[in-house]
Amino acid sequence: MPFENPSREQIKSILEQAGVIAVVGLTNNPDRPAYEVSEAMLHRGYRIIPVNPKGEDVLGQKGYASLADIPEPIDIVNVFRRAEHTPPIAADAVAVKAKTLWLQLGIASEEAARIASEGGMTVIMDRCIKVEDAILRPNRNQA
Repeated sequence: MPFENPSREQIKSILEQAGVIAVVGLTNNPDRPAYEVSEAMLHRGYRIIPVNPKGEDVLGQKGYASLADIPEPIDIVNVFRRAEHTPPIAADAVAVKAKTLWLQLGIASEEAARIASEGGMTVIMDRCIKVEDAILRPNRNQA
């Protein structure tokens, strides 16, 4: 059966309950969508954890080289990587017991969805977390 995103109400609930968002593919390039989206989510009160190969800090937030290096629970793993790179990220997200795997707008992988779902995670694909949060939670407190 082909993948289907959760309902808008379920996505709203996920966003309401989330506090920590690990962003895979977030670097210090302000021209990249990952930077813009993460900055907006930070201003909307979420805790953002950058995940990139260099483990560099971004937006004043401590960065890590991998999900496994993050020393706290992760609510959402938000992915800004090409679809073919997402299955191992899904496996890493399952390994750290993250609650939700979120593949950004334009990114979809049935394999990543299967890995995450079989690992007990909720999966959202081909949706922008910034747009969904703004639509579903317009009155969210700004940080």
